[in-house]
Amino acid sequence: MADTHVAPRKRGKLYIVGFGPGAKEHMTYRARQAITEAEVVVGYDTYINLVADLLEGKEVIRTGMQEEMARASTTVDMAEQGKTVAIVSSGDSGIYGMAGLVWEVLQQRGWSPERGIEIEVVPGVTAINACAALLGAPLVHDFAAISLSTLLTPWPVIARRIEAAAAADFVIGLYNPKSGRRTQEIIETQKIVRAYRAGATPVGVIKSAYRAGQRIVLTDLDHMLDHEIGMLTTLVIGNSNTFTFEGKMVTPRGYTAKYTWDGRLKNPQAAPGAAPEEAPARPA
Repeated sequence: MADTHVAPRKRGKLYIVGFGPGAKEHMTYRARQAITEAEVVVGYDTYINLVADLLEGKEVIRTGMQEEMARASTTVDMAEQGKTVAIVSSGDSGIYGMAGLVWEVLQQRGWSPERGIEIEVVPGVTAINACAALLGAPLVHDFAAISLSTLLTPWPVIARRIEAAAAADFVIGLYNPKSGRRTQEIIETQKIVRAYRAGATPVGVIKSAYRAGQRIVLTDLDHMLDHEIGMLTTLVIGNSNTFTFEGKMVTPRGYTAKYTWDGRLKNPQAAPGAAPEEAPARPA
């Protein structure tokens, strides 16, 4: 009698990989390892080109702009066939990257960890981190990241978020500030922030951080529109305490306002047995 036993299909695995700003030295070890382990790598054309040296012998699926939904669905399809698949994004895949859309596909298909494919999200250095490192230390206190792209979010919603962040004195990181067809949003953003901040507030304008064509400009709120701004640009707008020093942009956390340089409180509480000071959110 013929053997009718059919081997069970191998459980597929999906890596959702953020490979950092683009320079190989800023890719995490785990991101490199995940791409190396993958049989199939899926990504936007530009991102595939940035990791091309890791793709020899692999099946590579490239897609263009505004094909994100097809890219996410194809990635899950390949993993459900039992393959090890990596979908790649620059920066961090969970910050304006593909991770959210992949999880939406999984939800729509009724995925569960017990009976579905394996999922691993691999974090990476995102654009605002890369730009902050090049600028100095502008994100040491609370900040907000806002995309000016109106492709998926209406401008009135974006404008409310900008105003809220400006009013609350957040450092503001701006993604997707301008494109060939979308030119007014960055002008309106400057007007909104200018209502809450001095014109001399430091602003960093970074193009292609850690990639070919990198350009770093340190300017101020009044003059930020005098410089080249496009889809490859990220802006960092300081808060009311941000200052410049030797061509760098620094936002103080508040230590020097509270402590002397030998670690003593400048205004110790007079009442004995008072509650201890709240610790910083995380160690410096």
